[in-house]
Amino acid sequence: FSASVGVLVFLSMLCLAGAGKLLVVPMDGSHWLRLRSLLVALSQKGHQVVMVAPEVNLNVEASEYYAVRTYPVLLTRKELRAHVCSFGEDLFEIKPFLQRITALCDKAQLISSLYTSSCSSLLHNKDLMQHLQSSKFDAVLMDPVAPCGQILALHLSIPSVFFLWGLLCSLDLQAAQCPDPRSYAPRTFTDNSGHMTFIQRVENLVLKSLESFLCNFAYLPFEILDSDVLHRPVTMKELLSHGSIWLKRMDFVFEYPMPAMPNVVYIGGIN
Repeated sequence: FSASVGVLVFLSMLCLAGAGKLLVVPMDGSHWLRLRSLLVALSQKGHQVVMVAPEVNLNVEASEYYAVRTYPVLLTRKELRAHVCSFGEDLFEIKPFLQRITALCDKAQLISSLYTSSCSSLLHNKDLMQHLQSSKFDAVLMDPVAPCGQILALHLSIPSVFFLWGLLCSLDLQAAQCPDPRSYAPRTFTDNSGHMTFIQRVENLVLKSLESFLCNFAYLPFEILDSDVLHRPVTMKELLSHGSIWLKRMDFVFEYPMPAMPNVVYIGGIN
């Protein structure tokens, strides 16, 4: 009997040792709806999940599976909903390729400014930042489309876990150092397949060359904020290169196969 009790106590200690303390920095909208199911599963496995979110948001709410700490922002809910809905409409509107890219860049810059403002409110909230620093989290989980969580992870000096489908301009591939052949990997929004004609490959190559220029409009506000918080110049590629694990929601039923680095894990089916 005593031996059995000893084994049970030992196993319970192993379960406690295996649980972690996770800080979550969510994105709003559909990004959050995908992340929520993951947080529920992590909580059910014994992990302690704490989330920081702006007081003004569309979907993020408290749950029995995770705690939520909010912080004030300058935006109203009505303004946020209007901007997000407008962005979604542009994504699905059928337009010529160049018009679609131009409209997307304009909207991406606007959304980036909104998320940057929210992120700045978090990072300059001294009381909340001191609380997070003293809480001793094991890792930060985030969707790096808005890289506020990664800035926070570097500021707190803790590992980061990315949960994403992909990033504009293939920044995810660049930051994770995955192979990304310019004329062979179809670029987003071209509607090209993995089997392209010569003309399509030329178009693909030209678009790839323009991507970094176009994405500067979207991510420049974050790079400015990065440099201000971390006290050194930081590019988006460098910022994201510190990600420890990339959980990619891509499913090869819908995507073309591609090579990946060892810390990139494909978890298709969540979208």
